[in-house]
Amino acid sequence: MTNECTPLFRPGKDVTVVPTTAVTGKTFVGVSGGRDANGMIKAATATAAARAFGVASRNAGIGVPVTVIRGGIVPVTAGGTIAAGAEVEVGASGHAVTLASGKPVGYAVDAGTNGNDVLIALY
Repeated sequence: MTNECTPLFRPGKDVTVVPTTAVTGKTFVGVSGGRDANGMIKAATATAAARAFGVASRNAGIGVPVTVIRGGIVPVTAGGTIAAGAEVEVGASGHAVTLASGKPVGYAVDAGTNGNDVLIALY
């Protein structure tokens, strides 16, 4: 599997979804429509400042089921410089960015820089 997201800590249950667009591991995804004919939740890369459903566990193409991590402390690709302890929101391409005007989705437990993984404690 490529670009796999391996959680540091994860108490709770993950959810398998069917992407309606290609998704990238370690980025935020959001619900993109009603369930499909098999009852699977549809998801796509989360839009900037939107509420996230969770973090994609790996890269997946359209229609290829993928696990979405919905809790714990997980690596997420940073979309800018993030200070340890800063609250984060969804930025461009589903990356984590320092909270500005969007919905808070978690907080950084270490510092992060653009394009690199940062550990995020998900809300």
